[in-house]
Amino acid sequence: MSDMSDTSGVSDVSGVNPTSGSAPHDGADSHDGADPGVTGANPDGPASVTTSHSAASHGAAPADGRGSLGAAPAGSGIEDSGDAHGASDLHDARARATAVEEALAKLSLPAKAALLGGTDMWSVGPEPGAGFGRLVMSDGPAGVRGENWTPEDPSTALPSPTALGATWDLALAREAGLLLAQEARRKGAHVVLAPTVNLHRTPYGGRHFEAYAEDPELTGVIGAALVSGIQEGGVGTTPKHYVANDSETDRYTVDVRADGRTLREQYLAPFERIVRTARPWGVMAAYNSVNGVTMSEHDTLNNGVLRGEWGFDGVLVSDWTGARSTTACALGGLDLAMPGPDTVYGEHLVAAVRDGRVSEETVDTLVRRVLLLAARAGVLDGAPPAVPPHAVPRPLDGEATVRELAARSFVLLRNERSALPLDVPRGGEAPGAGTVRRVAVSGLPASAPRFGGGGSAQVFPRHVSTPLGALREALPAGVALSYEPGPDPRSRLAPAAPEDGFALTAELHGLDDAELARVRQADGSVRWMGSLPGGAPFADLGRVELTGEFTPAESGTHRLAVRGVGHFRLEAGERVLYDAELLPESEDPAAAFLNPPQRVFLLDAEAGQTVSIRLVHSVAVQGLGALFGLVSFELGYGAPAVPDEELIQRAVFAAEEADTALVFVGTTDDSESEGVDRETLALPGRQDELVSRVAAINDRTVVVVNAGAPVLMPWRDEVAAVLLCWFPGEAGGDALADVLLGHEEPGGRLPTTWPEAEDDLPVRQVLPDGDGQLPYAEGPYIGYRAWRRAGAEPAYWFGHGLGYTEWDYEALNIAPPDPDLSGAGVTAADAADTAGAEDPYIPAAEVTVRVRNSGPRAGREVVQLYLGPEGPERKLVAFAVVEAEPGESAEARLTVPLRALQTWDETHETWQLLPAPYIFTAARSAADFRLTAQLALAP
Repeated sequence: MSDMSDTSGVSDVSGVNPTSGSAPHDGADSHDGADPGVTGANPDGPASVTTSHSAASHGAAPADGRGSLGAAPAGSGIEDSGDAHGASDLHDARARATAVEEALAKLSLPAKAALLGGTDMWSVGPEPGAGFGRLVMSDGPAGVRGENWTPEDPSTALPSPTALGATWDLALAREAGLLLAQEARRKGAHVVLAPTVNLHRTPYGGRHFEAYAEDPELTGVIGAALVSGIQEGGVGTTPKHYVANDSETDRYTVDVRADGRTLREQYLAPFERIVRTARPWGVMAAYNSVNGVTMSEHDTLNNGVLRGEWGFDGVLVSDWTGARSTTACALGGLDLAMPGPDTVYGEHLVAAVRDGRVSEETVDTLVRRVLLLAARAGVLDGAPPAVPPHAVPRPLDGEATVRELAARSFVLLRNERSALPLDVPRGGEAPGAGTVRRVAVSGLPASAPRFGGGGSAQVFPRHVSTPLGALREALPAGVALSYEPGPDPRSRLAPAAPEDGFALTAELHGLDDAELARVRQADGSVRWMGSLPGGAPFADLGRVELTGEFTPAESGTHRLAVRGVGHFRLEAGERVLYDAELLPESEDPAAAFLNPPQRVFLLDAEAGQTVSIRLVHSVAVQGLGALFGLVSFELGYGAPAVPDEELIQRAVFAAEEADTALVFVGTTDDSESEGVDRETLALPGRQDELVSRVAAINDRTVVVVNAGAPVLMPWRDEVAAVLLCWFPGEAGGDALADVLLGHEEPGGRLPTTWPEAEDDLPVRQVLPDGDGQLPYAEGPYIGYRAWRRAGAEPAYWFGHGLGYTEWDYEALNIAPPDPDLSGAGVTAADAADTAGAEDPYIPAAEVTVRVRNSGPRAGREVVQLYLGPEGPERKLVAFAVVEAEPGESAEARLTVPLRALQTWDETHETWQLLPAPYIFTAARSAADFRLTAQLALAP
């Protein structure tokens, strides 16, 4: 790959001070302070006291040095990051620094350049001469794939990141991180390419499900907790995509235009909090440009802000194929270009050094950071890993963990007449108790739910619990359940599966026609990335044949489909159904495996009569598949079609005979996926009609929404209850049964605002202008702040969510932090002098909110704290989860960080204190305000 540009990548970005070449901070930004004090405590003694995210954040840098390098030998090129607290931790940190310098001294210029690019799809190294082992990375926003992305190598599937954001729960986010680290170790990965901390700028963003929230505070705090959990497990992270990769259209080339305040207060904010408080070992640069400079080359944002201001000492890695210029990437601070082996570094970087375009000192700086990552991960000789084997956390029960995460993420949007939990007979109750004896379930997501989103977040779990199967298992004896799938909302057929009557095997053949490997298929989805079954070399692969038998359960006209990119030949029995080329439908290079085209063919077959099936895919020797080591295609299947109207009528008839109707609706993999933005927020197919017609016949209709992003719900006032389950992971069905039957409470709150109508959306643009620019013309006003500014009323506000109990807000006490307890207090003078503040997350105020459970059962409440007057300037600054038994009280302790009291000054390009008074409001959502108090800082 040739050097595409000799520019340095330096750009004057409004609101960002270019500090290229300045030494990074020593990183001593994290604090170990004890739980800050709280004034105005409940004299009656609360049932529980829960501290907010901010207090937890100050202790995020681990005491064992896992979050940073620690002290370095005098004269080395590595800074002391300042968080090695104990003698043994300091010793390990110095040993890592020494090992880095010793390894660097053993590397020639070509060897250095080689370590700055991938060896293959997922790995860097090895370089035995320097003691550098093989460093493996893996996608992992909602499950760790490892190097083999295939159903034959399954992974634990967690709920989607938006679901995790909906928990508003740091402890759960950390636990999710621990589980991801456990999976990464099992898969042999040292770095997880997660979390995604871009923002829900608009619900049209196609990758909405992979990010946490529309709010930078919620996003940053949940992301920091996840990073802490993963790295506590001895596995690195790369918060992504830095920065402003908030939509998918033209994501490789789009130039986001945003002013300094917008960048600082919204899009950079989650990254800043994570870098300063959780110390990630890596960060991933986005594909897009910001204010004219692509992010893999952005000297100002990479070297100036990320490293110079925030003290980031980890590796900046490109998004896959996102590095485009040797010189600009090296000068712009990009440490690692992925994937390999052909990158902008390697021999191209050697040539740039010898030509004088890049200094070898710059190369050494980049290599040190890659060596440091290897040292932390335990693959550099002589360097103790950041988390030694004896310190790895105890194993988690993966299935139980993802089940708990799912239940805590479900958001109860509406619950008229206590439709939920279902009033079924309970054990020990008198005969005749329970009003629900017949349950009518309808909707395809009940039997075929979307457990996760598409693209880099997709994994293949061993098993997926379906809502229908889980309810059948969980409903007590004497409760009848019926099921009607309703109309199929999918525009593409699902992979042919054993339950459809298929038994399939994949055969790999070489260029010389010899068989290289053979593997039984879990279904009709053939997907390998990075490596092939049996270790077959990709360069030798000529074709893949998917062969087997199809024995239909019913007679009629069946549908077979081919989905993929390239040449395919489909045979059924003696018939050749297709023999031609399928071309990609998008210019996105990843479209071949993210959103490939599908062709459907008809096959008449009789019940019980076996038909031989053969699908042959010729593998291209060039293109994205060859670059990524990727084979990806599907044999799809659809049973003989039944008219939609008949399917709806069946569901309505079943609902008429039932005490409760459960209707499952959701998005599809072609209406919500990585690589493409959404064209509409309406549910696909005739799902809205299904809900309305069922609700018209049964006034106790409950709708379960299986979507990763907002959808329109024109029927929401017609139904008794609406439960949002997101993409709930592999245990989603079991978790739904727990919540529907009342064994668990739906604990989630909306992490993003849901609209009533698309015309009401205050931020809509995802399509770049004709010049390739995407202006963030709305400034910092996105999400609930944009809705406030527009004066419109959404369907459901950010932070909204009901439970199975009621809460009274009784008291709000606010005070400056107690220096004796917090270790640092902020005065007005301190707050005003913010330009050089080393830690913007020191406590500025301590808030206590007392709430009382006034309902009939134990429950959890998310206490939200907002700052500012009524209107678009009011913003979330802290939150906490509390629990209490019926009639008992609980106190939420919320620490407000200094950054919450600041705004970015465009004129002076620095942080300035917001004008007093500071109005704090305790709330249940961004529109449900309960208590208000003011704070005046001491002079």
